Amino acid sequence: MSIRHEYEQHGVAGYYQNFGAAYRNPHELAVRHALHAAVAAWGLDLGRVLDLACGSGEATLALREVGAAQIDGLDPYTAAAYAERTGQRAATLSFEAIAAGALDGRRYSLIVCSYALHLLEPSRLPQLAYQLSRVAPALLVLTPHKRPDLRPAWGWTLTHELRVERVRVRAYQAQAALNPEA
Repeated sequence: MSIRHEYEQHGVAGYYQNFGAAYRNPHELAVRHALHAAVAAWGLDLGRVLDLACGSGEATLALREVGAAQIDGLDPYTAAAYAERTGQRAATLSFEAIAAGALDGRRYSLIVCSYALHLLEPSRLPQLAYQLSRVAPALLVLTPHKRPDLRPAWGWTLTHELRVERVRVRAYQAQAALNPEA
């Protein structure tokens, strides 16, 4: 059964609560190729990366291949799968906790969110996006859809976009990084 059908049957949260420890993104190879292309095209700062909604480490493993050494994984449902594949622990904060400020005080050079933000209820996206803009100057969103579309009012400006093997990669820059005087 496809993940989409599993989401319909269990709901997104229910699916990951039930199957998160064994989760594998079926689009891992395409995610890997897309991340490699984005890093090559845009010269991203890989100094300290947050792999948001890290799954079983697909993005972390691809980022390691392109030179990222300090990567923090974060996912409330798949921490066991992430640890098994990457050899490192993932924080278990939810999108709701992040939207409430749980990442305050942390700094990253880049946030990568692969195959997750489009699953968030649209009404919750603005506050989450704003909080993320407070902890990193850059965000990569990998998605199989045109969603989500982050807006400047939420703290982010779209700077680049590409498609690789049906994976859409959008690069955003935080408003604070664009307007340091503001």
